This record gives sequence, C-alpha cells and structure tokens, in this order.
Amino acid sequence: MANALVGRVLGGMTDSAATDLARAEGLVGEALAASPRSAYAHYVKSRVLRAQKRWEEAVPEYETALVLNRNLVGALNGLGWCKLYAGSLDEVTPLVKQAIRLSPRDPHIGTWYYLIGTVHLLQSRTDEAIVAVLSEDAVTTRSPVASNVAARTWSSCCSGGTRKPSATVARTNSLQGAV
Repeated sequence: MANALVGRVLGGMTDSAATDLARAEGLVGEALAASPRSAYAHYVKSRVLRAQKRWEEAVPEYETALVLNRNLVGALNGLGWCKLYAGSLDEVTPLVKQAIRLSPRDPHIGTWYYLIGTVHLLQSRTDEAIVAVLSEDAVTTRSPVASNVAARTWSSCCSGGTRKPSATVARTNSLQGAV
C-alpha cells in the first residue's frame, strides 16, 4: 500500500501528495519496525524520501535495500535519480547500466535510458543524450516525458538548422526512423 501511495506521488497522479506521503511514511515505518531487514521496506522508504525531495536521506535507504537484495533494479534506478538530484552525475550511469544488465526486458527500461540521456545532457554531451533517449529499448518503452525530452534535446542540438547532428546521431536515426 505504501509503495502504491508513493507511486501516485512520483507519477504525478494524485491531488493529495502530502496526505499520500504521510500515510506511506507511516505504513513503511510500521513495516520497518516489524521487519528491519526487509529490502522491500527500505526500498519503499527510500521512494518516500525521494518523493519528498530528500535526496541525500534516500541514498542510504536505497543502498540498504541493495545490500539486502542486490538484484532490486528499482532501487538501482531510484538511487540513480537521487544521485542525479544530489549532483553526483558520474555515479548515475553505472547504476542505471547495472539495472539494464540485470533486467534487459524490464517494462521501465525506457525511463532508465531517459535517465542516462538526462545525465549526458547535463554534462553537455548532447549527441550521447540523443543516442540514449533514441535507443531502440528507450523508443519501444518510452514514456511521454522521455519523448518530450528527446524532442527538446534534438531541438537544442539542431535548432534553426545551424548545427548538423553528428554521424552517430544520424546513424541512430536512420536505423530507427526517428526524427
């Protein structure tokens, strides 16, 4: 129940974020009191902290969840987002790539490539950002948010026809029929 509540908040699908987070926080507190070694309970607590924009506090909770279950790909992704927001850009991509290796057919893989693309974009590596968000796996599972970022990235790279995309980006587009 706590994970569903925090999922509504992180997905922007609630009109009562504060209420949902307060309830989720209480539920996850009860779960951790009953099962302090539950990877899932630590994972949900970290999601609550992330939804509250408490990135630095969420990091050790995600790390605890991963110590208890190293294959918890959602924790790898969430930890990547927290590292991004905390400014540790160089730590994000290895975490996300590990999640991709562990779960190459995951239904959320498009958002993982979106995260990698976001890191590249923040590091002013526009061509690599485009390749990440236009990768085949990202395209087939892309969320509307990732599609928007792909369009904005492409626009910033090539707006007004003043700059041509690199050969890598052009090749990616020709392989996928993307624009």
